[in-house]
Formats: sequence, structure tokens, C-alpha cells
Amino acid sequence: MHGTGPELDRTVPALLVKVGRYPEHHGGVGVIRTLGRRGVPVHAMVEDRFTPAALSRYTARRFVRPTTGREEPAALVDALLAIGREIGRRSVAVPTDDEAAVLLAEHAGRLGECFLLPPVPSGLPRALADKGGLHRLCVEHGVPTPRALVPDGHGELLAAARELGYPLVLKNLAPWTRLRAPVVSHTTVVHDERELLAACPPGTDPSVLVQEYLPAEAAEDWFTHLYCAADGRVQLVFTALKVRSWPPQAGVTVRARTLDNPRLAEQAAEFCRRIGYRGVADLDWRLDRRDGRYKLVDFNPRTGAQFRLFETVSGVDVVRALHLDLTGRPLPPGPPDLRRSFRVGQLDLPAAAAWSWRERRLPPDLLPHRATERAWLCGDDPLPAAAEAARFTATAARRAVRALGRARGRAGAPRA
Repeated sequence: MHGTGPELDRTVPALLVKVGRYPEHHGGVGVIRTLGRRGVPVHAMVEDRFTPAALSRYTARRFVRPTTGREEPAALVDALLAIGREIGRRSVAVPTDDEAAVLLAEHAGRLGECFLLPPVPSGLPRALADKGGLHRLCVEHGVPTPRALVPDGHGELLAAARELGYPLVLKNLAPWTRLRAPVVSHTTVVHDERELLAACPPGTDPSVLVQEYLPAEAAEDWFTHLYCAADGRVQLVFTALKVRSWPPQAGVTVRARTLDNPRLAEQAAEFCRRIGYRGVADLDWRLDRRDGRYKLVDFNPRTGAQFRLFETVSGVDVVRALHLDLTGRPLPPGPPDLRRSFRVGQLDLPAAAAWSWRERRLPPDLLPHRATERAWLCGDDPLPAAAEAARFTATAARRAVRALGRARGRAGAPRA
């Protein structure tokens, strides 16, 4: 699935930029592979020497810089500058999380010494990654989005839930919050007040967005990945249908396929033009069949984990487009390759099982086909898949042991 592609400037390296601990990230490995295969030296910030990204054959140099997101921004900027000076040439910085994107945008003046960055307005990535800020921008620019409220205190949280009605969706409100003081571990659907109080107990600070739930039986999950050039042109827009996610209906994409959707592509591009966005973006949409509108539910101002689903017939994806644009090279023309699909194998298995249990039938796109881009497994770079398999198995074993311990504890508890 990697074939040929555009000629990139091999004298300009790239740096994978991360904030927070998430060593099992296929999006970062995708960045390393897509640029490395075109001869670009790709350096990576990694949590340790044995992460999948650290073991890729296309990683030129591994900078072991574990972060938590609790560091002061100035310290993170200093660490990035130290890495940039070690590399010795200005590099294209590729963020794979919202915090990294915010950091690069807000400190572009200092970081420009060592890195090539898209000229995005400095405060825009933070506003887009903030769930309340995104909702305000959607309302301001007439972009459909689910109804949502940002409660100030526990009383307003309960009032917001009663106003929007159950079930509803809870999301950590702002970038950095999910790392420093997360309220929920991920996007969470709560079905009644009891579940809401379990997620946000009284006396805690409910730093969440409370969002209307669009019922699964009346909705479809779509996403767009795009690249907005330094001069403001929206040069690439890709559209895809999310087939499965894990956890179901609220988690990361584990199975998806490209579908041509000109209406959604133009809606995404027009929003980016209106707000003056620059760089790579990953937008999540939900088609509400009740009113026929695509509603924006998330805007990630950085590279999405499943970006390798998308490529033009000329071999351009959004990360290659970023490198081409920032090094002054034109993007080869060509429409999206609509044969492609994407699969995260070890997570698609439980997602498919959950879908089958719920629907009482076999799920769609169960077997990979020739045009499937696999998140981990590939013949020319096998070590990341092996490292991921080892880490995934260890994580699953630890969780099983903890679950068994809790079950034993409940069984041994005295009865009233």
C-alpha cells in the first residue's frame, strides 16, 4: 500500500512531536513511514526505546523524551529547541496530539528557529481543541453541531443534563485538562443521572462539555482529513465513513473506508477558510438522518491517527502535503484514491464482536481486502507491529488480572 509518491525534499527532516504518554499510537508510526519511505529523515519523540515508533526502520533518530502534559509550556518549548538544535537543520514539525499542536502554534515565534510550521493563527488550535470553543465557533459560523452546554459547577451540570435529556455525551473540556485533571477517560455516553453522578461525583469540578447525543440508529459517523496551505488554500480534502470504533460509538476509528462526499468536503473546507485555519486537520462529523445535516462533533488541529486511510492517486496524503508545502514544493495534482480502507487489527476484533452482538449479524467489512491500509502490520517495517503486539498483550493481561481481583473482592465481601 505504500508504492510510489511525490518527490519530497530529502534535505529537510521532520520531527514527530508528542505531549503525553501514549506509546501505542499507530498515527505516529504512520507519519514516520509515509515520510521515511520518500527518503525524508524522520526523528521522533518517544516514551522509551522500545515503543513501536522507536523501532521503525524509518526512524532516523529516537529522542527519548517522556512527557505527561503537566510540564510548564516553557519547559516543553526548551526541550523541543534542544532537540531541534541536535538535529541541526530546520525540520518540519508534525504534531500527533492536540496539546502538541497548541504548543507549536502558541510558541511559533521561538520554535521557528528550529522548525518549519504552518502560519496558523496562534490562538486558533487551542480554540478548536477546546470543546466549548469549537461549539462557539460552529454557532458563530453557521456550522451544524449538536446542542451542547458548558456547566459552571455541579448544579449547572445537572441542569444541563436535564435540559439536553438522556442519554448525553461527556467530553473533557479543554486541551491539557485531559492530561492534568481528566473528568472522563474518553468521550463517554451516560444514560441517566446515576451514571452522570458516577462520572462527575458531587464536590468535583465538572470541567466537561455536555453534548446532545445523536442516536446511533438515526446517524452515521463520517470524518474529513484536510490540508490548508500556508497561503490559505484548502489543497486537500478527504472524506470517509467510519465503519467501527473502539470503544463502540465513542472511541477511536478502527475500521473505515473512503467515500466521495462532495457536500461534506465543501462544508469542511468552507469552515476552515472562514476561520483562517492552516495546516493538517482531522474533523469528526455525524450525519443526523432526522434532519439530513452533517454535524461537527470534533476538530483536531493536527494529524489524525488514521490519516493513512487517505491518499490521492498521485500518492499525496496530508502529512506529505505538509512537507511539500512548507518546503516550497507544489502538490502533484490528482483526485483521492477511493479504493482505500483502513483497519486497526487488534482493536477491530472486539469492535466487530460488539457490533455483531448488538445487531445479531455479521458486521460489514469484516475481512481486509487488497486496498486495506493496516495500522501496524506491513512487510517492509515489521518491528512496530511486533512491539505493539507485545505491549497490547501485556496491557490486556494487566487489565484481566485487575478485573479478576475486583471480582474476587466482591465475592469475598460479607453480606449485609
